[in-house]
Amino acid sequence: MQRRSNTAAIALAVGVVALVIGIWLGGHPKHLPGFARDALVQDDLSIRAEVMKDIEDSFYKNVSDQQLEQASLKGMVQSLHDRFSEYFTPAEAKVFKQSLSGKFEGVGMAVDSRDTKQGLKVSKVYDGAPAAKGGIREGDVITAVNGNSIIGQSADVSTAKIRGPAGTKVTLAVKSGSKTRTVTLERQQINVPLVAGRIINRGGQKIAYIRLGAFDQGASKQLRDEIDKELKAGAKGIVFDLRGNPGGDLTEGVLVSSIFLPKGDLVVSTHGRTSPEEKLHAVGGGISAKIPVVVLVDPGSASAAEITTGALRDNDRAVVIGQKTFGKGVFQSVENLSNGGILKITAGQYFLPKGENLGGHGIVPQVKAKDNPKTKRDEALPVALRVLQSQLR
Repeated sequence: MQRRSNTAAIALAVGVVALVIGIWLGGHPKHLPGFARDALVQDDLSIRAEVMKDIEDSFYKNVSDQQLEQASLKGMVQSLHDRFSEYFTPAEAKVFKQSLSGKFEGVGMAVDSRDTKQGLKVSKVYDGAPAAKGGIREGDVITAVNGNSIIGQSADVSTAKIRGPAGTKVTLAVKSGSKTRTVTLERQQINVPLVAGRIINRGGQKIAYIRLGAFDQGASKQLRDEIDKELKAGAKGIVFDLRGNPGGDLTEGVLVSSIFLPKGDLVVSTHGRTSPEEKLHAVGGGISAKIPVVVLVDPGSASAAEITTGALRDNDRAVVIGQKTFGKGVFQSVENLSNGGILKITAGQYFLPKGENLGGHGIVPQVKAKDNPKTKRDEALPVALRVLQSQLR
């Protein structure tokens, strides 16, 4: 009797283990033998096809197979709950690629890409550009392009829809406060300098004010040329303005940091779930360490702009001034898919020299300063100049 009970207990235990293993393998089919994996995957495809057929047969509106397929792919990526990961349909992929082309033919405005649930929020309008002539102002929200809503769409896709060949027209729905109006603008070539600089005379001392708009390819060379020009003109210190800089190429982030840091200083380290840790260091050839630097930042300073800011701060090379930065502590990879779509997915995290990851909280400036966009005066710049002057004495 005891032996029979033991046998039953063993059988039950084996059954439970088999059940647990079965459940685990059901969620991890790649670990199954080939025949079992094929059977499970086939079942998944059958259920998917069954759901699609039920929608087509019973839903009160006509829905194409292609529409359901694309929605399914988008749903998979959305289930990651990662705001930087996105699936672009073949049609969206074409527009997204245009946004990466570097062509600046459009209406002359920059947008805040952090939240598009209500549309594209305008963060800057360039003087004399079509957007400015059309009465678009900072803080306005673009809700539709050529009659089609862009609410909730990727900022990459939406901005590419606004851009287009110079001489063509685009119609935008613009929301200002509670009122929405429609404005038609003619696109033109927008010449926005990547780097801009000038000498500011302050208390008998020359200070270089240099702004970097983005970390596009070639940014580091343009920046170095401008810095050398201002130093040759007699500048004794540098205000490095990264406000509103959305970042860009990681390599440029390292090269820009190398302008200020000695060779070998750690700039950033990266780490992904399936990739080993990589440490990126300053490459050398930087300016003299005796030239004081302050960095101006705000909530629009993101990605590579935060990497450079953090590298200069952590290596005691600059004082950070302004407002808390965006807080993007991850990087993405972009994959071209066989259906013509694109998968942009977060591939890993990056860490500042002292080990900090900025995801969700950003860099807190050592000295707070805020510009009021409603005034012509830049209220944050005088704070940066005062801090820099204190280091020149």
